[in-house]
Formats: sequence, C-alpha cells, structure tokens
Amino acid sequence: MGVYPIQKAKQIAAELELDLVEISPNANPPVCKVIDYKKFLYEQKKRDKAIKANATKVVLKEIRFGPQTDEHDYEFKKKHAEKFLNEGAKVKAYVFFKGRSIIFKEQGEILLLRLAQDLEEYGKVEQLPKLEGKRMIMFITPKKK
Repeated sequence: MGVYPIQKAKQIAAELELDLVEISPNANPPVCKVIDYKKFLYEQKKRDKAIKANATKVVLKEIRFGPQTDEHDYEFKKKHAEKFLNEGAKVKAYVFFKGRSIIFKEQGEILLLRLAQDLEEYGKVEQLPKLEGKRMIMFITPKKK
C-alpha cells in the first residue's frame, strides 16, 4: 500500500472493514498493517506452535550409585548411561551416601570420574562431581552426532 499518517490509516481500515494492527511498535515510525485482527492472532498462534514443536526437549536420566558399588553393578549402570547418551538424553549420575558412608567421599568421586572417563566417547562432562548434602552429583551431556 504505502506510508500514511495514523488518521488516514484508520480511515482506510474503517473503509475496508478491517483492523489497523501495530506490527512493529519499536520501529520509528511504528509499523502498522490493515488486516483482520482475528486472522492475525490465529496466524501468530500457529507460528508460535510451529516454533515450539521444533524446539528440542532435553531429557534428563538419572543413574544412582552407592559409594561401594561393585564391578558388575557399575558395568550394568554404565551400559544404561551409554544407551541414554546415544538416545540424546542428559545423564545425571550421583553417588548417594547413607548414614556414615559419607566418610567414603573420595571413593564416590573416584567412581564418578571413572564413569566420566568410560563414557568419554558418548558424552562430555557438563559439571564435575560436586557434593550437595548426601549426594555427589555429576552431569554428562551427549556429544553431537
């Protein structure tokens, strides 16, 4: 159409029985369009829905260890972590200290660092082992394919 002063734009919208919709309020001068407002809202909702559908959802899987997890259990849980990382999920591995087992903090940290080293080809460590209360937590994110 063209560039019109606000009064002329309102008059054109009224003649066409449509609405004057402000598209870009931050522009100087503000950008407006003469369109059907309901249709505009519908299109905007449709666009937002498409953007939301394309957004990737981050899945977080947890793997729990004890400070004295034996070799077989470790291997079993490591295979699960590999599977989760291959599926594109983040892995939250943690060692849970019950009662007096908190004295084995070093063992828990060694266990988590060993897991990180074993899973190096599937994912990278996002957060190194950190003690939070009775848990020592570590996050591993999958490597991009």
